[in-house]
Amino acid sequence: MRPSLLRFIPRGPTLLALGVLLGLACPALADLVRPLMPATIFVIVLGTLLRVDGKAVVATLRRPSLSVLLPAVVMVACPLAVGIASHILVLPSEFALAIVLAVSAPPSSGTAAVARMLGLDAAVPLVVTVLSMVLAPVTVPLLAGWFGGLEISALELALRLALLIGGAEGVAFLLRRHAAPVLTARGDLVDGIIVTALVLFAVATMAGIPAQIAADVPTATLCLVLAFACNLALQVAGAVLLPGTLPQRLTVGLILGNRNVGLVWSALGAAASPRMALYFAATQFPIYILPRLIETLISRGKRKATL
Repeated sequence: MRPSLLRFIPRGPTLLALGVLLGLACPALADLVRPLMPATIFVIVLGTLLRVDGKAVVATLRRPSLSVLLPAVVMVACPLAVGIASHILVLPSEFALAIVLAVSAPPSSGTAAVARMLGLDAAVPLVVTVLSMVLAPVTVPLLAGWFGGLEISALELALRLALLIGGAEGVAFLLRRHAAPVLTARGDLVDGIIVTALVLFAVATMAGIPAQIAADVPTATLCLVLAFACNLALQVAGAVLLPGTLPQRLTVGLILGNRNVGLVWSALGAAASPRMALYFAATQFPIYILPRLIETLISRGKRKATL
C-alpha cells in the first residue's frame, strides 16, 4: 500500500490550484504558514535537485538546443522581452521591475513534478531548471541592475541567491552520495514532498494579500491581469514558436511561463516593495491554476484521439 502522501500526486494540479485559493480564503492560515516560506523554497529546490537523473542529464546536455539555447532563452531572452514590452506599454516602473524580476527567476522548481503529473516529459524541465539555477546568481542581479530601482546591490542579491541555491545543492549532493539507492527507489515520495511544499508555499504567499486587495482593488486587479497575461504569453510563445510535438511544446511552455518567483522574492527580502510583493503573490495564481487547465486540455485531447 502506498503512503497516503503519494495518493495525492496524481491530483497535484488540482491541489496546487486549491493551495492559492485556500491561502486567499483563510488569511489566518496564510499568516501562520508565512514564516515557512523560505523553508518551503529550500525544500522545493532541494527536491528538484534530488530528482536529477544522471542519464537524463547527460542525454539532455548532448542536445545544445536544450542545454544552451533553452536556458539562455529562459534566463536572458524572456526577461529582456518582457522588460521591453513593459516599456512599450508604459507600465509604472515599479510594476515593470517586478515583472522583469519575476521572469528572470529560474523555472519553477516544481515544473518537473507538474510535468510528471500531466504525463509530460519531466527530464527536460528538470535539466533546464537546474542549469537555470546555476545561471540565476549572475543573470538576475545583472537584469535587476539594468532595469534599476532596487534597494539592494547586485552583489548582495547575487550572494543571497548563491546561498539559497548553493545550500540546497550541497545538501542534495550529500544525500545523493549517501542515500542514492533510496532516492532512486522512492522518487515518487520526493515528488509528494515537492507537491506538499508547493502547496504550503502557495498558502504562505497569500499572507496579507486580502488586506492589500481590499485597500487597493484597482492595483490588485492590475497585478493579477499582468501576472496571467505574462505567464500565458510566455507559455503560448514557447508552445508556438519552438519546434516539437504537442507534449514537447506544452513542456517548453511550462518552463517559460512558470517561474520560481519565490526564490527571487526570498533573496530580495525587505528590498521587495509592497507593490512588488503584491505582484509576486499574483504570479502564483497562473503558476498554480494553469496546470489544472492544461491537464483538462490534455485529457480532452486523449479522448478525441481514442474516438
